[in-house]
Amino acid sequence: MQGSGQKVLLVEDNHMNMVLVKEILTMNGYEIIEAGSGTEAITSLAAERPDIILMDLHLPGMDGITATRIIKAIPVLALTASAMRGEEDKILRQGFDGYVAKPIEIKKLLEAISTSLQAQRHLKAALEKEKETTPSSTP
Repeated sequence: MQGSGQKVLLVEDNHMNMVLVKEILTMNGYEIIEAGSGTEAITSLAAERPDIILMDLHLPGMDGITATRIIKAIPVLALTASAMRGEEDKILRQGFDGYVAKPIEIKKLLEAISTSLQAQRHLKAALEKEKETTPSSTP
């Protein structure tokens, strides 16, 4: 199964979008942690350790862009209805690791999550390898 128990923090204030994305991801083996705002997402990070975050941009209180700037230790994909030409580049420049447009296309959603998680694994492996090959400064 694609997700094999990996945790996704789904930050979405629209109930129908939350239900749809949660259903898609659950059926594909992901464990879902729900948050309805940027503030809830940040609070959830203290108790949960998600592998990736799907973040709506337009949230009550703290928006998705502000929350992403605070979080940045975990890959964050923008989940947004803002799908006008040039919008994806603008969103990626705001610090997001990927972009998924609404209405959700299942294949694109799953590919975006898989690609981001794979990139994160490669980065961690490279950092570990660099640590192993870098001489220690302690005598």
